[in-house]
Amino acid sequence: MRRTCAALCAVLALALSMLCGALPAQAATAAITLSDYSGPAGATVTVTGTGFPKKAAGTVSAGTGQQSFATSASGYFKTTLVIPEAADASLRLEARVGATAASAIFTVTYSSPSVTEEGQQVPALDTAAALPGISSARLRFGVGTPGGPLAQGELDAVAAMSGEAPSVILSYKDFRQAPPVAELDAVRARGAVTLLTWEPWAWGGGTEQPAYSLDRIAAGDFDAYLRQWGTALAQWGHPVYLRFGHEMNGNWYPWSEGVNGNGAGDYAAAWRHIHDVVSSTGAANVAWVWNPNVPYWGSTPLDGLYPGPGYVDAVALDGYNWGTSADWSKWTQPWELFADGLGQVRSLAPGKPILIAETSSAEQGGSKASWNADLVYYLAQQPDITAVVWFHFNKETDWRIDSSQSSADALRGALAERRG
Repeated sequence: MRRTCAALCAVLALALSMLCGALPAQAATAAITLSDYSGPAGATVTVTGTGFPKKAAGTVSAGTGQQSFATSASGYFKTTLVIPEAADASLRLEARVGATAASAIFTVTYSSPSVTEEGQQVPALDTAAALPGISSARLRFGVGTPGGPLAQGELDAVAAMSGEAPSVILSYKDFRQAPPVAELDAVRARGAVTLLTWEPWAWGGGTEQPAYSLDRIAAGDFDAYLRQWGTALAQWGHPVYLRFGHEMNGNWYPWSEGVNGNGAGDYAAAWRHIHDVVSSTGAANVAWVWNPNVPYWGSTPLDGLYPGPGYVDAVALDGYNWGTSADWSKWTQPWELFADGLGQVRSLAPGKPILIAETSSAEQGGSKASWNADLVYYLAQQPDITAVVWFHFNKETDWRIDSSQSSADALRGALAERRG
């Protein structure tokens, strides 16, 4: 009896092993996780995916936002996506590689004031009656928002909280995008001017992108694309500020020297080539803005990056008070942040108008309200500084004007004071 049971068990075990061996291996199920599952529009969310096709290109999208990525040999990817404005508080983020997709829900805690919490559109504002207009003050007030120039609700909200409509609208395009004529029209319709950032890379692809190296640009590899932009801007015919390859003295973009195979002198050479090609199309309405980051210890010296006075119409600086929002940062007053850089750009480009093209403060480490007021006062005292542009994003930290009510109130008051 014991021998019979043992034999039966052996037969059953053999059959089970044969059956299991005949079954196909189960493919890994694609899935994504988010670094945050709720937050405001404009927040940057890290998206991690597993179980996707290996070594393949894909996209992650949410509403109007989209980002490309490539999976690893194990089907893994990690990328970031800026949360767009959404009419519905529940926004579906979907990652897709071919026919394989996975999604997750992100709850938007802040959206345009032109949309109700229930997602129903409310009547458009009568902007002429309900919103403040553009100031005639010498120091112009500008802004960049997550939705860009076509996000009228975002720009209206900034005007309402700031007590005046921005007269400079900041936007961004990479070297894969067409000339943004519709956006230029939208900004002009508001009575403002576009500060158009033109970035020689595939957005979000990291610092090593050999296809967009500076020597390729200077050698003429992108001339057809440059002429397309120049022709479109010339035909549009109205003033536009064009800042090519901003913050080039840092090391976080592929157009910086010392990364992506770029060497000393390559940036200025690429700038001059782009300027000449675009200008050859008749785009005399373009004002060329040369725009480093505020210099810091270890940054690339500015004198080797400047293309020369004949190639630049205005200069600009980007600078942020990170406060204690990062482990390497400290609270920095406006004059501490900008004084050295202003001195350097004045020395390199005497007589050129100066813009502060991106700026804001963190809340952590001090009073953002006082910082806002001090910055406007500090800049307004300097006649060659013609504009200050707020980076109204919740990104590395909450840079938005209304990150707190006191921050918004202080900026509103400071702008009113500088109007006199």
